[in-house]
Amino acid sequence: MKGKFFDILLLLVLLALIYSCRGGYSFTGADISADIKTISISYFPNRATLVQPNLSNVFTETLKDRFNSQTNLEMVRSDGDLMFEGEIVNYTVSAQAFTGNETAALNRLTITVKVKFTNTKEPQKSFEANFTRYADFVSTVSLSAVEEELIRQICDELVTDIFNRAVANW
Repeated sequence: MKGKFFDILLLLVLLALIYSCRGGYSFTGADISADIKTISISYFPNRATLVQPNLSNVFTETLKDRFNSQTNLEMVRSDGDLMFEGEIVNYTVSAQAFTGNETAALNRLTITVKVKFTNTKEPQKSFEANFTRYADFVSTVSLSAVEEELIRQICDELVTDIFNRAVANW
């Protein structure tokens, strides 16, 4: 009888420990309060001077995919506990390294996204910020040949920065 009592007591203590640890920890580094259940991510229109037609879709879907794969939040159309909105404000290609005959040896694609993040449960964690990332490519290759790959790479990096700022507390 005494052994059964200690087994039940041990089980109750373990359950209490497990229950007290839920909600704030994940293997992705996200630190999301247990009372946050939903997220809404608005379409990010491209307002840059140079407009790349697929960029808005690629960026918006990459952001949605990151939260779908690395959190348990339910994606809702609007008014989520966490809300993202914004726009692409810069999409430029610039020369970075020059050869002896004053031609570019290296070019850089730069993308900047303006993000407004609202946390309705913990308003002190809300922010508005610009996030910028770039990728270099050799000038012997045309932008159109590498543009899709570079856009995906840059969007992944931008989304990582935004995810970390919003929910990883890095």
